[in-house]
Amino acid sequence: MSASDSIWTPLRLPVFRGIWTSGAVYFIGNAMQTMAAAWLMVELTGSSFLAALVQTAVFLPMFLLALPAGVLADTTDRRRLMRASLLTQVGIVLLLALLVALGHAGPAVLLVFTFVSGCCTALLSPAWNTTVADAVPRDELPQAITAVAIAFNAARALGPALAGVVFAVAGGAWVFFLAVGCVLGMLYALRRWPPRPHPASKLPAERLWGGTLSGLRFARHSKLILAQLVRTVAFGGTGSALWALLPVIGQRQLGLGAEGFGLLMGCLGGGAVAAGLVIGPLRARAGLEKVVGVSCIVFALVMVIAAVARSPWPVYAALLFGGAAWMATMSTFNTATQTSAPPWVRSRATALHTLCALGSFAIGSALWGLVSALAGLPITLCLAATCMAAGVFLAKPFPLRMGAAPEVTQATPWEDLFVVDEPEPEEGPVAVEIGYRIRPHDAPAFLEALSELKAPRRRDGATFWRVYRDLSDPSHYAERFIVTSWAEYLHQRARATLADQELEGYVRRFMLPGETVRVQHFIAER
Repeated sequence: MSASDSIWTPLRLPVFRGIWTSGAVYFIGNAMQTMAAAWLMVELTGSSFLAALVQTAVFLPMFLLALPAGVLADTTDRRRLMRASLLTQVGIVLLLALLVALGHAGPAVLLVFTFVSGCCTALLSPAWNTTVADAVPRDELPQAITAVAIAFNAARALGPALAGVVFAVAGGAWVFFLAVGCVLGMLYALRRWPPRPHPASKLPAERLWGGTLSGLRFARHSKLILAQLVRTVAFGGTGSALWALLPVIGQRQLGLGAEGFGLLMGCLGGGAVAAGLVIGPLRARAGLEKVVGVSCIVFALVMVIAAVARSPWPVYAALLFGGAAWMATMSTFNTATQTSAPPWVRSRATALHTLCALGSFAIGSALWGLVSALAGLPITLCLAATCMAAGVFLAKPFPLRMGAAPEVTQATPWEDLFVVDEPEPEEGPVAVEIGYRIRPHDAPAFLEALSELKAPRRRDGATFWRVYRDLSDPSHYAERFIVTSWAEYLHQRARATLADQELEGYVRRFMLPGETVRVQHFIAER
């Protein structure tokens, strides 16, 4: 085990340590605020439905805004985006604290203010995540992501406990005042350790809708990112059964009260934190697929134990392993996503990971709740466990790995762009034709190699890609792809990676001696 496999390695870096500490404090403040809002809702209304809506108000903004926030983080000034989000959150939570202190915070006020505060968190999250990635060397990024996950899981356990003590001693308003202090801590860290500016570029800026489509297209045509997103959806959707049905398990099956349910949640959180301490060396030794495969089986067994146990102690013990398995898998997916996305789209890739995790969790929770109402708790948990165990078979069609440095490092284009009259950025569509002259007997190998360029072309911006054979000249082939606008084509050229360039170089080795690639550009007129 090398020193770089330890989560303590990135914490030795002052910048990362400062960002990580402020993030941990911010996570605790958000958890305190959520607990206080839910408890106040119960005190004000006695409605479990309205108390549950507090959780909806917290997580719905992340589901709605994750991808647009990722686009903004990739295309605008991250410092300004984070600063505006945090200042808005300070104002919102401070006003809520004052309203609670004055007794003017009703159910609607709690839900609206919690929702707006959640929107602020959703808008800054992708920018903050990529700021963390910029603060450490690339080979320490997995450990940095694991350290952040530990801080988040610890905050989920510590925040509500602190909020409960403050709520009981000083009242709900002081919980919100403390939450404001936690947000101010993040603002201080932003001022002290601002995110690195995006590299200067002469290219036209991406717009919100175009940037959103670019992010979705990249995920669809990048084998690495698509595999991680599919596996995230599968794991989150099946594993949500345990999280969603845990209150029912505790109350109806184990006969526990609020304290016992808190201990069930604490076991999940404790197992997650413990796993975070060893997941780096474990991944380095066993590999991503073994970690995820074993974790799927462990989590499936935990659901089976929860389905059949009638004593709380086996469930407590099982949930420790369940929390560890959940942490090991989700942090591995997140790490693989961030290390496999080049800088221009990294925030959007992170946002898509969040969207897939939350979306599958929310839909899965509702689905398993419905199945439980129809078929009963034990059958539902056993069915979810079976689906979870079957997820290991996704390893073959959607293999996991971290992207290598050449796959995320942008390259200089082969040829300088030469056009007589350069179009306006928004003009298009643009058709690009690349001509090759090869030895006819090399055609099968050439076409196989050229077909490998389809995914990078589509991933980086092309909406259409085909290869054509010249009927009058068996040595002449043309690769043609279409991009929506001239600006998008310029972006596509700049997005090519060193790995793409190496692949293009292999294709060009099939050219006839003395021949060069001929690139032509056409723009739609009618």
